[in-house]
Amino acid sequence: TILGEWMASRGVRDRVVVATKVSQHPERQGLSPANLRVAIDDSLRRLQTDRIDLYYAHRDDAEVPQEDVAAAFDELVRAGKVREVGVSNFEPSRIRSLVGAAEAAGLARPTTSQDRYNLVSREVEGELLPTLDGLGLVEVPFPSLASGFLTGKYRPGVDVDSQRAGMAARYLEDPANVALLDVLDDVAAAHGTTVAAVSLAWLRQQPLVAAPLASARTPEQLADLLASVDVELSTDELARLSA
Repeated sequence: TILGEWMASRGVRDRVVVATKVSQHPERQGLSPANLRVAIDDSLRRLQTDRIDLYYAHRDDAEVPQEDVAAAFDELVRAGKVREVGVSNFEPSRIRSLVGAAEAAGLARPTTSQDRYNLVSREVEGELLPTLDGLGLVEVPFPSLASGFLTGKYRPGVDVDSQRAGMAARYLEDPANVALLDVLDDVAAAHGTTVAAVSLAWLRQQPLVAAPLASARTPEQLADLLASVDVELSTDELARLSA
């Protein structure tokens, strides 16, 4: 609702890519066709817009046949309420079957997947990313800065006053993550930028990543996020960080 009021008051809807999700709202649970029909209208009303650019199935719903899920999303696309369909937190096998169901019926297919992926959360590199590659989907990862850990402000023996401090500090329990901070420091110094900018640049330069999702809690934090767009890491720097 806040974002909808912001866009409407400034007349910037056509300059913004709007993505939102369905299935986890307390009053709009699941991926049934009936739920998708009312949930999309709820979102359009709150956002004060006539279309969603990217509409994600937030989580899989094993209770609904995937043919029905594909048909329901296609209905929204044909109605002009949704431009692109995405999935989030789906198992690779379920992405394959959903895309297969859509293609078999000539329906709009998912084009995007949103999953947990960053320098310290790399599980998707095993099966998920190869699955997306094979199906022609792109990845839009979260949380790109690992709840703030990849900004570099969380260090052994350092107390950080943040609402995410407990979550981010847990990454320090892994010696590999502590060692990663040293490499991030080196690469950031070489580019004259910040650890956060390097962390986002690493993710942006990974195969299949369309764009990393990162959020600023304060206006001041936004500068690091924007700075990352101009950081181009070398093949050697990418390899050092990945290792």
